[in-house]
Amino acid sequence: MTRLRGGVVTAVATLVAVTGCTAEQDSGAAGPGQSGGGGAALTAAGSLTVKGRAPKTGYSRDRFGTAWADTDSNSCDTRDDILKRDLKDVKFTGGTCKVTYGLLDPDPYSGKKITYRRGRSQVDIDHVVALSDAWQKGAKYWDPGKRIALANDPLNLLAVDARTNRGKGDGDAATWLPPDKDYRCEYVAAQVAVKKKYGLWVTAAEQSAMKKVLAGCPDQKLPTGGNPTRAPERFRAR
Repeated sequence: MTRLRGGVVTAVATLVAVTGCTAEQDSGAAGPGQSGGGGAALTAAGSLTVKGRAPKTGYSRDRFGTAWADTDSNSCDTRDDILKRDLKDVKFTGGTCKVTYGLLDPDPYSGKKITYRRGRSQVDIDHVVALSDAWQKGAKYWDPGKRIALANDPLNLLAVDARTNRGKGDGDAATWLPPDKDYRCEYVAAQVAVKKKYGLWVTAAEQSAMKKVLAGCPDQKLPTGGNPTRAPERFRAR
């Protein structure tokens, strides 16, 4: 079963390998469930650079900027943007940004129906590629603008059940997969897409796990779109 999430891709930049990294993307607005024509996810997983996990030394959330920065300059913070995209029957307060109610139906990780009410932590916005995992696989060496972009890129964000998400922690595909097996192909494809877009590497065990999942859905496309890979200059991180 395939559950597509997110909006229609408005523009997709071509990924070009340059000294082991990908070229900067300039536009797009899709979430991690939006399939595009960027090639099979299984093939892309095999193209990722394989290295060992670097130390977590120096990591903090602050290295990726203020949480939910409005990097796309639409006057809504990133968290509310993703809630609006992923929830059904959305209700707002004070305009069309601040989401106060909605239904996550189904939650992609558990398959359950979750009610979102602002101020109650039943829905998280997950970084599909966890920021700590990214730090240990290349992001430590980036300039702050690229880290801020990753933290707020819709391609890397998904509204999910909070309890299930907190069991994930900063796990990669080798250590954590969604309990709902029907979503695993889409989930792993999203991780591959983010790592390819930003030039992050994978461990050998992670790549093996990705290939194992995607071998069961060899026609799975690679999600595309999202925000540029560098945040506007006005945003700062440590």
